[in-house]
Amino acid sequence: MFGKLFGRKEETGPGDHLAVVRNITLGRTIRLDPLAWRRLGTEASFKMDRDTLEITAQGKIKLDAGGYVHRFYTDDHLLFQAVSDSPDGSDANDFTLFVPWRSAYPARGQEKRFWLDRLQDPVWLDDDLPPFQRFWFGEDEGRQPPVTFWEDIWDDRAAPAPYARIFQTCMLYARDLGGEGRELLLAIAMEPEKGGELTHEIMVGVPLAIGEFSA
Repeated sequence: MFGKLFGRKEETGPGDHLAVVRNITLGRTIRLDPLAWRRLGTEASFKMDRDTLEITAQGKIKLDAGGYVHRFYTDDHLLFQAVSDSPDGSDANDFTLFVPWRSAYPARGQEKRFWLDRLQDPVWLDDDLPPFQRFWFGEDEGRQPPVTFWEDIWDDRAAPAPYARIFQTCMLYARDLGGEGRELLLAIAMEPEKGGELTHEIMVGVPLAIGEFSA
């Protein structure tokens, strides 16, 4: 308090720049309620054979439209995601769990343009997946440009800066599975700022209620 009053800069400890969302942050374990996906039944594409996530990397996204996305990763690329209005994630109220479905390394050119063009479609169609309807826009709004943002990623709480910064172009899709069940699909083009290759990613996910996870 006195530092603020007299203009002195307060010291911040290692990891203070990383959000802690409902006790979840880099280096901790998330425990999940398997009913979150088992209740979807055999029709769901989402599959998962464990109920804990060891968080080994953490990402932060500042959205141009306002708000923040906090991402928590495991070594095998499972993703727990929270959306909040604040950078510290204290008011997060939107939670999802994603598993990787497919990853590709496209040639920079025609394949890249084709993928970005697909991200504008109101329906996502793939041979090995059922149709998913676009989630972020209404069905009657036709083709829409995908969302773009930078994600800063840390793998060490003591690090003063992120180890990677990735530019992403994405669109979110969903399909209802009866009752209150819903399955999500996140289609992303990811391009690291320094080094690394452009990748096209598809992830399948499920929404999580607050009572379906803890850390």
